Amino acid sequence: MGKKVIKPSVFLNPVPVVLVTCSDETVKNVFTVAWTGTICSDPPMTYISVRKERYSYDIIKKTREFCINLTTKDLAFATDYCGVKTGRNEDKFKSMNLTCEKASVIKAPLLKESPVNIECKVLEVKELGSHDMFISEVVAVNIDEKYLDETGKFDLEKCNLIAYSHGQYYNLGENIGKFGFSVKKSNK
Repeated sequence: MGKKVIKPSVFLNPVPVVLVTCSDETVKNVFTVAWTGTICSDPPMTYISVRKERYSYDIIKKTREFCINLTTKDLAFATDYCGVKTGRNEDKFKSMNLTCEKASVIKAPLLKESPVNIECKVLEVKELGSHDMFISEVVAVNIDEKYLDETGKFDLEKCNLIAYSHGQYYNLGENIGKFGFSVKKSNK
């Protein structure tokens, strides 16, 4: 049996699913994004891709900042809800009992319930088609101390992060190796 060719589509899966927070002088909002990732490590850069018709699109384009809040198994319901409901009609922070915290650099709020908050400043908006990409510099990272091990390293397994694939949410699995394990010399 061989491989079947299908029509071109976005088939890179699973992808991170995050809650993005933003605000301007009058309103704050939280919404779900699955089109996000790393662009560069030095300087640290990331992106989110957002449809122009999304309520938060204009807020982010105007303020040129947002926060990426990593999501967990405990936040799965809120993550889904914030992706299907619009901030035009309701305060999703209130509806989902999400707690805003003050960011260290940007004006957009952080989500207290998120294990990691990534504060971002937009460098460029790239118009692409169905989505525009907000190319951004990471200006601060906030980590809940309960997810740091005794050496201060982030312990991914403690926080139960989730991912998204073809309309489904998945809990991330166990650690199966670390960078370089394939070439590490055996201690036999």
